[in-house]
Amino acid sequence: MKNTLLSNDKNTIRKNLISQAWPILIAQWAGVSFGVLDTMMLGNFNAEALQAMSLAASIFITVSVSMMGVVHALIPIFSQLFGAQKLRQIGILWGQGIWLAIFTSFTLGALLLFPDVWLSISGDISDEVRAEVSHYLRITYFSLPAILMFRAIYSLCTSAGRPKHVMYINVASIFVKAFFNWVLIFGQFGLPALGSVGAGISTMLVSWFTFLFGLWILLRDPYYTKFGLILGVPSIKHLWEILKLGLPMGGSYLVEVSSFTFMALLAAREGINVSGGHQILANLGAFLYMMPQSIGIATAALSAQAIGATKYHLSHSISLQGFLIGFIGALISITLIYFGKSWVIYLYTNDLHVAAMAASLLTIVPVFHLLDYFQCVVTYVLRAHKIATLPFIIQTVLLIGLGLGGGYYFGYGNGKGALDGIASILTPGATTGISSLWIMCCSALFCCGLILAIWYTIITRPLLRQASNQ
Repeated sequence: MKNTLLSNDKNTIRKNLISQAWPILIAQWAGVSFGVLDTMMLGNFNAEALQAMSLAASIFITVSVSMMGVVHALIPIFSQLFGAQKLRQIGILWGQGIWLAIFTSFTLGALLLFPDVWLSISGDISDEVRAEVSHYLRITYFSLPAILMFRAIYSLCTSAGRPKHVMYINVASIFVKAFFNWVLIFGQFGLPALGSVGAGISTMLVSWFTFLFGLWILLRDPYYTKFGLILGVPSIKHLWEILKLGLPMGGSYLVEVSSFTFMALLAAREGINVSGGHQILANLGAFLYMMPQSIGIATAALSAQAIGATKYHLSHSISLQGFLIGFIGALISITLIYFGKSWVIYLYTNDLHVAAMAASLLTIVPVFHLLDYFQCVVTYVLRAHKIATLPFIIQTVLLIGLGLGGGYYFGYGNGKGALDGIASILTPGATTGISSLWIMCCSALFCCGLILAIWYTIITRPLLRQASNQ
């Protein structure tokens, strides 16, 4: 990135952050659009297929995103090495990241092969939906190696100031995904209409397309020659270097996404309409999350480059500007959702009962998204300093304990109905269970963001003092 490490000027920092963040955002939106396409197309296929997708996608995302978090440890590692100009070390660790992706996809990915374990907490769901979920997960298991190997490519492009390459890949993948969805879900060209199973096959095909396209760019673009990219042989030393940061990062990803997974599994207890409405809100929430996540990734990458060059004041300035840009982005997002609420629901479903439930839940989106933005950006800022274990512990206690546990207690347990007063404001018309889950999730995000922000202040204060004394 030009001038990334040369100026502490706020305008220059903002310009660098935005130039790094916007292609990441487009790439993230393109990636999450796969789920949007699945949800919209299946919502217009039938309600049973939408429920199957809600359950299957929640399980798949829990497993795949958690493993992505492990590989994403390469982003702060590469960024610090890039700032320190240790380029050949990046090439070696990139190959180890590919090996790590392969190992994790075939081992931890096997969790997808036992869908009945996941569905055991969902109450009474039909045999047809249960069968669709099982088929979807067994098909998408074979997409995991491609998804995780692409994350090593993603990490290199992002850390080395080439996020546009990821954007090109993901945007191209949208058209591939949309085409295969149309063919396989609805049954075109004489093929049978496969519903959610067709969406699973489409996901597998597009995952391998994305990886191969990314690999082709790395091998053909001379910019990446200086890194000396090499697969090599698996090295315990280098794999452990990645895992030291990757395991708590993967744990954080697991905690964040599993809270929504188990919300979806619990929502199934309240019927197909609640499942569908929750799936729409969760899918929209994931789409909105892409903006703060993109800003967080860009902020972490540039901040880590400054740390690698031992420019701690610059690193801190980058972080503060990242918070500001993220806040502005969050305000824009919630304004668009607030005024476009009816249009958003119309895009997702033609089922009136599902639409009514989604409309009830969408009222809480502004509160949820503001809290989610702050918690997201501060977590990425800490990762720039290679701090991931503490955020993982805090997120586990709060998002799972307070958020999911509290939501279960007030929605389905002994405290059922205690939040009805708050729910009448934040989720008017929604059922007690799903309302309680979303309200307690917001409470957990607030506490999590506050504690992590305090910790960031604690760890940066001595670094800034040290830099001032030099």
